[in-house]
Amino acid sequence: MKSITINGSKRESVGKVATRTLRNAGKVPCVVYGGDEPIHFSADELAFNKLVYTPDVHTVVVELGDGQKVQCILQDIQFHPVTDRILHIDFFQIFDDKEVMMEIPVRITGNSRGVRNGGVLRVVNRRLRVKAIPENLPDFIEVDITEMKIGDIRTVASVMNDDYKIMHEETRTICQVRTSRTAIVDEVDDEDEDEEGVEGAEGEAGDVPANETDDVAAVKE
Repeated sequence: MKSITINGSKRESVGKVATRTLRNAGKVPCVVYGGDEPIHFSADELAFNKLVYTPDVHTVVVELGDGQKVQCILQDIQFHPVTDRILHIDFFQIFDDKEVMMEIPVRITGNSRGVRNGGVLRVVNRRLRVKAIPENLPDFIEVDITEMKIGDIRTVASVMNDDYKIMHEETRTICQVRTSRTAIVDEVDDEDEDEEGVEGAEGEAGDVPANETDDVAAVKE
């Protein structure tokens, strides 16, 4: 998984007054949990743009002024209800040898046969909760819908991987191709029906029923 580095400074004071002062200066108060003790720090609000305003997920390396580096993941974020500015961020510290859970985005690829025939693709789960050591966390979970026909479903069972564990039941639906008013019969079925129709037509044109043969013979006589 890709990583983003945030340059921060440890906070000497964590009271309301100090927090308000940080926000007025364009900084975001943050806390890292999961270690021996919480780590309070702050960083420029602009430093979080690539972490927060994106559909992708990343691990985070927080570099503090004393040379300390903390590897973590985003756990919770608070926004101002009116201005939408970032008010506070909680991180969770991760370790190379310990499994961690993250919400991983689902990436749909391919051009579904069912959609080409007028069906509608419905994505039910756009993120899946995954558990793995940090090294094995994927950037995204790919679902190829190329061969999906109308009525087909892709479930968690179709994207299982040995590198990580998906924390959902295998029967959970990720996406499906549903029928619609404009949908037509699958193109492969159409081809089969066309072939059968041609064969039937050839049989009707080339074969003469026995009774008709007898009638023709009688006329000649």
